[in-house]
Amino acid sequence: MSSTDEKPALRHRLLSVVIYAFFALFLLLPIAFILSGGFFSSTHEFTTAYLKLVFTDPVLLRGLLNSAMIAVSVTLLTVAVSLPMAIITVRYSFTGRNLLSGLLLAPLILPPFVGAIGVRFLLGRLGPLSALLGMAGGAGFDWLGHARFVGVVLLEALSLYPVMLLNLQAALANIDPAMEQAAANLGASRGTIFRRITLPLIRPGLFAGATIVLIWSFTELGTPLMFDIQKVTPVQVFYGLTEVATSPMPYALVVVVLLASTVLYLIGKLVLGRPIDAATTKASTAWSPRKVTGRKAFFPALPVIIVAILAILPHIMVVLTSLTATGAWYRSVLPQHLTTNHFVQALTDELAVPSVFNSVKYATLATAVAVLMGLSCAIIIVRSTLRTRGVLDALSMLPLAVPGLVMAFGYLALSVELKVYWKAMPVWLDVQEQPMIWLVIAYAMRRLPYVVRSAVAGLQQTPRDLELAAANLGAGRARVLARITVPLIAANLIAGAMLAFSFALLEVSDSLVLAQKAAAYPITRAIYDLAQKLGDGLYIASALGVWAMVLLALTVLATNSLLGRKLGAIFRI
Repeated sequence: MSSTDEKPALRHRLLSVVIYAFFALFLLLPIAFILSGGFFSSTHEFTTAYLKLVFTDPVLLRGLLNSAMIAVSVTLLTVAVSLPMAIITVRYSFTGRNLLSGLLLAPLILPPFVGAIGVRFLLGRLGPLSALLGMAGGAGFDWLGHARFVGVVLLEALSLYPVMLLNLQAALANIDPAMEQAAANLGASRGTIFRRITLPLIRPGLFAGATIVLIWSFTELGTPLMFDIQKVTPVQVFYGLTEVATSPMPYALVVVVLLASTVLYLIGKLVLGRPIDAATTKASTAWSPRKVTGRKAFFPALPVIIVAILAILPHIMVVLTSLTATGAWYRSVLPQHLTTNHFVQALTDELAVPSVFNSVKYATLATAVAVLMGLSCAIIIVRSTLRTRGVLDALSMLPLAVPGLVMAFGYLALSVELKVYWKAMPVWLDVQEQPMIWLVIAYAMRRLPYVVRSAVAGLQQTPRDLELAAANLGAGRARVLARITVPLIAANLIAGAMLAFSFALLEVSDSLVLAQKAAAYPITRAIYDLAQKLGDGLYIASALGVWAMVLLALTVLATNSLLGRKLGAIFRI
């Protein structure tokens, strides 16, 4: 091997060591602390007693069962919604398809946690739904008391189905139409073609979306909190945070969540994720959507319109709540008095204003870390010849499979443990005093897969010839990276960075768990606290959510314009 071959290999090895150290410290070590707290006693003896208590305590067991029921229900509902939407938007061309396809992605700009504010208002005892149905007289009807479980499932399904939709759209677009045409020529009906040809070929995309939705909904913390549902495991973990330093039960609960998420992932992979040889075959001809015009265009457009309206309903309710004068929306279908004062208050409130600056600061720093580490991972995965690059690829996707609640709890446990054994620990490492460093790391780690996938896609589509030519002309590796590689994949890096920034801006689990002092609150923690405040708190929280929603809308639309259908590849494990 020549010296010119050895130097890149050496650089790649050194870079991979740094990357592995990063994952070891901020991904594997927090998980190890959780497992240690759940399986080892105060005398450092291995025990399963704590886990047994979780399954023998009727309240904790009920929480697990409720969380599992929510996860399965949400996943089935997202499949039922996303599959027909994917078929219609990929296979048919009709007037307004692009606009409707964009509206279908609207839930990406608002986490269910914020949408729950509007839905709570809609389902209030004397709220607009009761008024619409003529049930607002007297004491009204307690929708939240009778249908909280259903409300959580519907809201999470409407918020998470775009993840499934993006995967299914990409999978359908990559199917070789010759396969379906051959089956049709042999006399197979449309139902048989879909069941025997299409469905097996899109199974990897279905697995990718279903796995993320299943784990996400099983560990979702914000929505049950906003609906005041306490008998679900994530909420029980949240309320157990005060006992982290004194009780093993919070650790045991999080261990169960981690194990359950792992089992859900493995089941999904075994049932839906088996590889299909034909699915990896490159299409011989490009798929062209069937153009539908005139009255016939109404039939494919109608279901998309219905789903799009349902998808933006929580957003509409949040906007209307933010515009409603305090106490001016009871016993009526629409607000009786509108005002923009809440938007002004959201920018002047002593809790809301610092939270905006905090979130922008945390998200910006986290995005910088994610881009730096994501690009480094992509270089090793695509440009190196290291045998361990496949391991690194899988490791970089692991944060998608590890619930945010688990990661946040792991960072909290790590900080608490450091404080016990390191008496002179710097205050900036104390999550209870200054959580910034932990929030930045948590945000970066959670969104790192988006940047990795974007950068990998860019490098795979970029010929290496230009890089080699620059190197042959004497350019150093740093100069080649700055002047050749990064400009060529700039669109991919920008897309991944925007997604990382936007989702970090409204990250829920990490914010609720790690931000414990009002001065360090990010937006989502401020929204949660404001929503619990009597009087105008709910309205200011809605206005704060709308400001964040506008920013997210701009970033998601810009990202979608850069990546198009390739956006779905970012949400794959």
